[in-house]
Parts: sequence; structure tokens; C-alpha cells
Amino acid sequence: MSAPEVMAGCEPFSHEGSRSTGVLVLHGFTGNPSSMTNQARAFADAGLHVEQPRLPGHGTTLADMQTTDWSDWSEAAGAAYDRLAERVEQIVVIGLSMGGTLTLWTGLQRLGDDRLKGLICVNAATTPHDPEVVEMVEGLLEDGVEVSPAIGSDIADPDVDEIAYEGTPLKQLLSLTNDGLAPIADRYGELTVPILIFSSTDDHVVPPDNSAHLRDTAGGEVEFVTLERSFHVATQDFDRDLITERSLAFIERTTR
Repeated sequence: MSAPEVMAGCEPFSHEGSRSTGVLVLHGFTGNPSSMTNQARAFADAGLHVEQPRLPGHGTTLADMQTTDWSDWSEAAGAAYDRLAERVEQIVVIGLSMGGTLTLWTGLQRLGDDRLKGLICVNAATTPHDPEVVEMVEGLLEDGVEVSPAIGSDIADPDVDEIAYEGTPLKQLLSLTNDGLAPIADRYGELTVPILIFSSTDDHVVPPDNSAHLRDTAGGEVEFVTLERSFHVATQDFDRDLITERSLAFIERTTR
């Protein structure tokens, strides 16, 4: 069976920069690289190397995503990090939502790697869903319900839409919380590299207390930026340029 076609605008992005620093850019759950195009292209324009993978099962079809889980997404993030590491001396990782989870996972996987200089999280999922939510999702799956309403395009700007799936695959949501978040939620104190956190006050997908948890438990320097004008997909929303500018400044400061 041939691989499903990638939707227009959802392709991965790789850029050979002119500097010794690279940025790994990670998108969110049911999304794709298009949600962070603004940031990835700005990093490239600044001369930075960029790796922006399309996570397995994303940017194609919902059915394709239903064949994947956390192990596939984390493996892809790790492989992209390794591609950067082959050609740069310093790396910063940035992620939106589940991409933020993968950013933190990458930091924990690379403890002691002198090339890793900083992490940037935008409305990151940092804690597992509450047990009652997990139980509810498990019950739905037992009843044969595999997809719930979509979570994409939570954007305040009425002129912008996110390219995202029309539904949320529940088995994959459980994998994110059980396989991805549960093992790392109590480990952020091990992260001693600087972390830049962007947190929308009005987020209808990931509660802002996820960002607060990371801020309060991280083991190193934390810079916390509150986003008053944007919803969850802030990288495409009214604060997209602020995120880009503050991220570039953070990269410059941490990679000197």
C-alpha cells in the first residue's frame, strides 16, 4: 500500500544555515509543520540551520494518524535532532502543544549533551490528563468510539485557519498522555538548560496550568511570556511575530 499523500503546505522543512547553531521545530497533535512555518522560516532567514519534521501520521489523513503513537512521534523528533547534531555545534528546540511535550522529552533524552543550549515551549502539554478523563476516553474506545471532535484551529485571529484534522483520534490521545506525558511530568527538575515558555491565558486545548507547572518545576533558568491576544495555536495567531522575535532573542542569548 502506498503512503498517503501529504496535504499541501504540510511538508517538512530542512534548511542548511550559515551559522553553527541549529533549531529543531516540532508541531502539535493532529497538526503539521504549517502551524510553525512563520517561526521556521524566520530562523532560516537568520542564518540558522533548521529541522522541522512532519511527525508520522500528521499532515496526511486521520486514518494515517490512527496507525501511529508516541513511539513514532518521539522517534521522529529524535532523528531530526540527530540530523541537526551532525552539522551544528549548538541546538535549541522549540515546540507547540505536543511539540512542546516532545521538546521537553528531547531535553530529557539529551541530558549532558553540551550541544543542547535551550528549550522553547509554546502552550506545551506538560502533565497527563486527569484519571477521570483517561477513564472516560478508555470507555469511549471500549464502546467503539475511535474519534472525538477536532481540537485544531484554536486561533483568535479570524483571518487565520490552522490546517488540522477534522477529528481527534482517541487511542493516540491516550498514547500521548500515558506514554508521552506520564513518564516525564515529574522530571522537569532535571532540565538545567534555559527554557523559554509562552503561555496563552485563553487556551481551549491545553490548560495554562500546564505552562505554570513547567515554570514552577524546571531545574534551570526560566523565561515566562504571557500571551494575552492568542489562543492555543499562538504560533499562527496575533502573537506569532512576538513569539518569533522573543525566540530569536532567546536563541542569540543562549548560544553565544
